Amino acid sequence: MNVRRTLGVLYVGLLGAGTAFAQDPVKVDPAHYKVILDNPTVRVLKISYPAGSKSVMHQHPDAIVVALAPAKVRFGMPDGTSQDSDMVNNGAMYTPAGKHLPNNVGTNAVDAILVEFKAPKPGTATVPTSRPNMAVKTLADGPYGTAILSTADPTFHEAAGTKHDYDQVVIALEDSAISLSLDGKAPKTSWKRGDVQFIGRGTPHESKNLGSKPVEFVIVAIK
Repeated sequence: MNVRRTLGVLYVGLLGAGTAFAQDPVKVDPAHYKVILDNPTVRVLKISYPAGSKSVMHQHPDAIVVALAPAKVRFGMPDGTSQDSDMVNNGAMYTPAGKHLPNNVGTNAVDAILVEFKAPKPGTATVPTSRPNMAVKTLADGPYGTAILSTADPTFHEAAGTKHDYDQVVIALEDSAISLSLDGKAPKTSWKRGDVQFIGRGTPHESKNLGSKPVEFVIVAIK
């Protein structure tokens, strides 16, 4: 057995499987990346870059980024090239696993939520294209998940005990009064823009629009 080659292959495999290594953005650039949710399915990061600020080279697994403000970012790549990306307010992008060095080249601060997928391979759950009393629009789609702009009508109500066969990361786009109770626990009823909540597949829950107007949020559905 070629021990050196075996260890090399193992290292590369582990490096691509997660972010718990030297190039984890939370460790190498904690000024711009903060963990707001972490479980066996996803890690959710808050990204904040003032105008003109720059990160260091780091890596992510497959992920979906949801922009809470418009911004322009230049990504330096490991091969020395660069790619510019315009982040649209309340928009989303699917980003395959890889390394980059972000640089905020716009005049606005970068304000975004990044959902990193932890599964070793994509799932097979079907993400619905419609839901009762809720308008849905796909913002981004990839092998591991889909970002959906969701608008809950004032009549929106998922009855107690509702379950889905996919995981959900719910990201609030506005201050609102939506009731969300997970597994019979006390509900969350007050939301601020950028609040995040995880609903595991198969978890019984109840949700309801408590207000008199539609409420927008993004659901990142994990397949």
